Amino acid sequence: MTMTRFYAVIIGSEILNARREDKHFLFVRDALLRRGHTLSSSFIIKDDLALIHNTFAMIKNDPDAVMFSFGGIGSTPDDLTRQVAANVFSDGQLIPHEQFSRDIIERFADAAYPHRIHMADLPKNAGLLHNVINNMSGFYLEERYFFMPGFPEMSHPMVEEVLEKFYPRAHISFRKTLIANTSENTLIDVMKSLDGDVDFSSLPIINGGNPMVEISVASENKEKCKRNFHQFITYLEDHKITFTII
Repeated sequence: MTMTRFYAVIIGSEILNARREDKHFLFVRDALLRRGHTLSSSFIIKDDLALIHNTFAMIKNDPDAVMFSFGGIGSTPDDLTRQVAANVFSDGQLIPHEQFSRDIIERFADAAYPHRIHMADLPKNAGLLHNVINNMSGFYLEERYFFMPGFPEMSHPMVEEVLEKFYPRAHISFRKTLIANTSENTLIDVMKSLDGDVDFSSLPIINGGNPMVEISVASENKEKCKRNFHQFITYLEDHKITFTII
């Protein structure tokens, strides 16, 4: 069974040069965790055509990827996301979206022209994400690549909309965790012996001068989780290393 991998791409030179603080990473991480998902990776990148293209292309190469992209879908010259999305995920063309065009005209009337109207130029077969603030939509492709404004008050409701509609709950995952009074180096051979499809982590703990490590094992298969976790317990007991299951 494949595991969906979630990516966040946060586009904005203003974050990297400290004119604004990022507010997307923690929100996306926690919104996913509430539904049993985890964020695989997060990128904060500047408004650079090649960098955005290369980041999107890397994510596209993951067949199990779902991407949340924030920023760059407005009507100013530094808003590059729509065209890059078309280049990477479609045929490179931007086509006026009929509903979005109507929404822009309804809101701005004559002031929709000559610039704002181009926010409705979207890649082929794009769907819309509702903007609860001003109805200036985000959009998505293939029900897995989602493009939203940089403003959190606009984009965060879109994230919730996406998750409720397309990814409401992850598969049940079983997890077991212990803290051992040893260094993680002691347990490397056990780590190497685990089944390749289990999720495990090794986190060293600083406790004065005493080495400690937190070991966590997870799997969608309850028995596989239990069996792999027990390999650590067996090793620790055989070597008389104390530990605590948490």
